[in-house]
Amino acid sequence: MTNITQPERRELHFVSGADRCHAWLYLPAAPDAGLPPVVVMAHGLGAVKQLRLAAFAEKFQAAGYACLVFDYRYFGDSDGHPRELLSVRRQREDWRAAVAFARSLPDVDSSRVVLWGTSFGGGHAISTAATDHGVVAAIAQCPFTDGLASALRLSVGSLVRLVAVAIKDHFARLRGRPPVRVKVAARPGELGLMESPDVVDGVLGLLEASGLTEEEYRNEVPARVALEIPLYAPGRLARRIRCPLLVCVSDADTVAPAKATLRHASKAPHGEVTRYQAGHFDIYVGDLFDKVVADQLNFLRRHVPTTTA
Repeated sequence: MTNITQPERRELHFVSGADRCHAWLYLPAAPDAGLPPVVVMAHGLGAVKQLRLAAFAEKFQAAGYACLVFDYRYFGDSDGHPRELLSVRRQREDWRAAVAFARSLPDVDSSRVVLWGTSFGGGHAISTAATDHGVVAAIAQCPFTDGLASALRLSVGSLVRLVAVAIKDHFARLRGRPPVRVKVAARPGELGLMESPDVVDGVLGLLEASGLTEEEYRNEVPARVALEIPLYAPGRLARRIRCPLLVCVSDADTVAPAKATLRHASKAPHGEVTRYQAGHFDIYVGDLFDKVVADQLNFLRRHVPTTTA
């Protein structure tokens, strides 16, 4: 009887800063020829890899790609305290550490590293590809590209309250006190980093599709990040990306406004755009998920085929 090799998912750690990031490594069952390309993957604002990233990775794995899917420091299965600390600088460091780790793996082709990020992670994928010219392709899914554009989707009252609580958290840090936290996804009447009407339902749908409950997901972060987000505009770096870049845009996105994303994506020298009549959270599940993954695989097969022959 012929033995059939089953697809693998290994649990690994890599060092970023003074802590370790936890990662899943997916390897294809039967690479087409030689070592497979590797897709480095991470999630968005306050999110963890358990929120449907396995669904994307398994599709890529079945198509012959390896995937390294990681949690940022302070989140999910990764180390770091205080928990859920959301720092733009540290997350960008985590991306660089993840790419370096992917290149060190003996089971993948270290010369063919692809970046894949969604939401806030999509912005990090853009900024990482702009500075690491060894990356061979990048995919930014419903990406955060312009912090000011996203911040302006909040009401004036919410912005004022966010700044106030962020300042309180900053002083708590200086005094060695526990963080002052704020919701990531806010219900009506709550204060949060995202407060559009579709946000909570979108997060709940993502949790359900991932087999998680609200109690199992920490929907709070130290509020200090509210001072960073409006100043972060990774889309401005798209013009510096030398490799092929696919930007998947949700036209009805209330979190990462499509207008700003399309403007920045148009500046990428080798940029491609796919657009969907969808909200920010719609493309993680159902028919839209299948459509988005098919478009991403089409992009990968054209620019980073699984065989080098």
